[in-house]
Amino acid sequence: MIGIGFTLIATDGHARRGRIVTAHGPVATPAFMPVGTAATVKAMTPEAVHETGAECILGNTYHLMLRPGAERVASLGGLHTFMNWPGPILTDSGGYQVMSLAKLRKLSDDGVTFRSHIDGSSHELTPERSIEIQHHLDADISMVLDECTPFPATEAEAATSLRLTTRWAERSKAAFRTRDGYGLFGIVQGGIHAALREESATALKAIGFDGYAVGGLAVGEGPELMLTTLECTTPHLPADRPRYLMGVGKPPDLVEAVARGIDMFDCVLPTRSGRTDQAFSRRGTINLRNARHRDDARPLDPDCQCYTCRNYSRAYLHHLVMAKEMLGATLLTWHNLHYYQELMADMRAAIEDASFADFKTTFHALYAGGDIAPL
Repeated sequence: MIGIGFTLIATDGHARRGRIVTAHGPVATPAFMPVGTAATVKAMTPEAVHETGAECILGNTYHLMLRPGAERVASLGGLHTFMNWPGPILTDSGGYQVMSLAKLRKLSDDGVTFRSHIDGSSHELTPERSIEIQHHLDADISMVLDECTPFPATEAEAATSLRLTTRWAERSKAAFRTRDGYGLFGIVQGGIHAALREESATALKAIGFDGYAVGGLAVGEGPELMLTTLECTTPHLPADRPRYLMGVGKPPDLVEAVARGIDMFDCVLPTRSGRTDQAFSRRGTINLRNARHRDDARPLDPDCQCYTCRNYSRAYLHHLVMAKEMLGATLLTWHNLHYYQELMADMRAAIEDASFADFKTTFHALYAGGDIAPL
């Protein structure tokens, strides 16, 4: 197998059930990848992440190149060994973080120069260097360096941005070392402009990638524009390659994106929410700071079989967050990641059963209905 493998197992409308095969194992799709920015999924051990059902996690090129350094990670056996995660890893290219975090950045056709947000040191990130870093990290799936088009952007600005991304994608492809079980994804840009999204997808298909990501969404355009943009993008992507919506999102966003043909997701939301006292459930979100939970001996979700729901009450979780105990962040993150993985598994089953439309209707009704009544 040269590159990664992808098998489309079933479809239901535009929703797809598939399987990706990488050097470090398979990934069932639709898939949600927990974000392990700095070689750790925050508040979790790798073993706990695995127990939630996650098969693939995401690492961050920008953060890891600055600290501890890609060459150092390589000398210590690669990212899988370094962080004790034996499964597949996808790394983003660093482009988004350079644009959003770095100081004094300067963009050119060659790449981007910037000063670290950590210590102000100067760095240059080119398509070739981004691919080299991801190779040092031993990422199963690498991403091309792109310019994440901001929102709002005029059509002319979005066109200039996507064409730069296309040129960088060509250079990223040339720099990538093709080998069994390792793949490179292109990133479709173009803002919210349908013609530009088609142009970007067409250009990337001509270059040829193992998978195709949809970037530049969930950056402030709102869910309606995001979904409209997906509807005019996914039809132009190859059916025999995985499709990855970057940085999304809330559970309803995941369901609607799968309905529009997306296979892969990542987002900091389940982990960040776990650290800010919020839990996700079939009945929407739960704020554990609310006083209604302080005498409630019930689990977060009586139908959930995660470690947290099997062992701890709402009252205890409320106590932990009010006392600012670290365990609260761990237990809520554990539950949230389990919930996201269970949601993906339910969607996979519904697609295989050709019942995805019914699943979507039931999901939205229950999610919008709110939490169980207080005691």
